[in-house]
Parts: sequence; C-alpha cells; structure tokens
Amino acid sequence: MKTTRIVKNILKNYESDNPGTKSNLARILMQGKLSGTGKLVILPVDQGYEHGPARSFSPNPDAYDPHYHYKLAIEAGLNAYAAPLGMLEAGADSFAGQIPTILKLNSANSLSTLKDQAVHGSIEDALKLGCSAVGFTIYPGSEFQFEMMEELKELSLEAKSVGLAVVVWSYPRGGDISKEGETAIDICAYAAHMAALLGAHIIKVKPPSAHIELDAAKSSYKDLDISTLSKRVAHIMKSSFSNRRIVVFSGNAFTDMKGLLDDIRQIRDGGGNGSIIGRNTFQRPKSEALNMLNQVIDIYKGKN
Repeated sequence: MKTTRIVKNILKNYESDNPGTKSNLARILMQGKLSGTGKLVILPVDQGYEHGPARSFSPNPDAYDPHYHYKLAIEAGLNAYAAPLGMLEAGADSFAGQIPTILKLNSANSLSTLKDQAVHGSIEDALKLGCSAVGFTIYPGSEFQFEMMEELKELSLEAKSVGLAVVVWSYPRGGDISKEGETAIDICAYAAHMAALLGAHIIKVKPPSAHIELDAAKSSYKDLDISTLSKRVAHIMKSSFSNRRIVVFSGNAFTDMKGLLDDIRQIRDGGGNGSIIGRNTFQRPKSEALNMLNQVIDIYKGKN
C-alpha cells in the first residue's frame, strides 16, 4: 500500500504518534473507494446496544446478522466498520483483513435514564480482533462527563502505546443542555474541541444547527457566518485544531435520501473529512443502501 501525498500530509498532523498508530490511520484512509483522498465513510453498528434489536434492525431483517454488516461495508467500498465486541467477534474470522475495523469500547442503552456509558471492551480485545482503532463515546455536559473523560484518557493511552488509533464519539447531552442544544453550533464546536484535547485521532460529531445554546457564547458568534451547514462544518473543522484532526459527521436517524445527500454535500463543502452513517445505511434494503453509499462516495469524490 503506497500512501498518497494527501494521506501523508494528514498523518503529519499527528506529531506525537508512533509508526504503528500512523500505519493504522493509513489503513483506514487508504481503504475502499475513497482510498487516498483524505475523505472517509465509516459504517457504525452499535445501535443494537443503544436502541435494542427491533428498533435497530426490524426495518431490514437481514441486519440482525452480524455478517451482513461486514459484507455491506466491504461491498460498498467503505473505509472502516465500527461495532461493539460481540458484533466484531461474530465475523472476525470470516472477514479477517478485508476491511479495517474499529472496536467500540463503551455504550449506553435505552433501559437506563443515566447519561453515562458502560465500558464493555478492552484494548486486548481490539488487538486480538486485528482492529485498526478503538472507539469511545463521551457526553460533554452530562453529570458523568468527567468520569467518561478519565476512562477515555486511560484507554487512549493504552491504545496508542500498542499502535491503535482512537476515534471519539463526542455527543453533548445532559446537565443544562437542552435537546435543541445537543446540536447547537457552539456546543458541537465545544464537543469537537474537547475530543481533540483528549487526544482523538478521528472525531465524530453530529451536523450542527445554527442554534446557539450558551448565552455566554452568543457574543462570540455575533460576527461569524453560520447561516449554512457548510459554514457551520467549516467552524467545527476550525475548532478541531484548525483542520489538524480528522472529523466525520453522523447521519442521524433514518431520513429521506435527498435530505441525507444534501447534508453530505454541505459537509464536503465545509471541509469535513467524511461521514459515519449507521441507521440510514443498514435500515434500507441492501441494494438501496449500496446505491446510497455509492452516491455519498461520489459526493466526497467531487462528482456531484
């Protein structure tokens, strides 16, 4: 695998990382149809934990099978597949080496009212499964945010020491943050910046709205143009060490194809590195999902 100039320049931004970690980042960036472009599309399948099997997979019953997601990610030419321990274990042998995997180390579930997540995977698990990276969610704003950050610090240190990349899902919620505030531009930028400060190689946030949640932040945004999603994405990238960290944006809940693709174009135009799309992918029939992902990839290639 010969890395492109674009990928080499991205890797230069991670100045403290060892060759193992940079090699795993390169594996992700050089995989699939977006290989070498600096753009990436990842399939995450942790929704069974978060929402339960029926709410996650009944719209497309094939998705109950862990092998289905491996096959979908590989056939679509994606950069990586992210999932909790059991999902990856169920296909680790059959699909070994065919796509970079990201072990999601913690999860919440809808049976709890706490804005917290349980750690259920380890760095040892990730190494055994041949993963390129580990993933971890933090909830900035939650009453458990500091414990989550401390857990991330320890797991991140261990992951980097053995050459694994670290992906951080930074999802503000809880505390004094309103539901609308969870995707507010000031809160999303804050969350992305926190993930960068905590040492993330790849940051996952939600596409930000134009809402400003914090009164204290309103004066800072007075002269900043956040009128379009592309301009808000550009601000998120600026907040992530001035584009020195890879940032991918979620696809949110199942939505219509046109709305999703319009958002993808604006993420691209704002300089976002890519998308991490779960339910919008696997809740569709496979042929429709592959068609959608092909269009997403074409957008990131600048074809439409």
